[in-house]
Amino acid sequence: MSVGQTIKHMTQAFKGRVTERIGRTTRNRRLQRRGRTDQISGNLKQSGDKAKDAFKH
Repeated sequence: MSVGQTIKHMTQAFKGRVTERIGRTTRNRRLQRRGRTDQISGNLKQSGDKAKDAFKH
């Protein structure tokens, strides 16, 4: 995929880590869940991009 998409997905995963940490610090379970969801989503998108690139070559 393009470099822009890769950066976007990495940023989403990083944002999820930050959100989860903030939720853990403030003991806000909703923020923790949202952070984990963003992390998983970003990582899955990265994996999908890697698989697409592997099949292209």
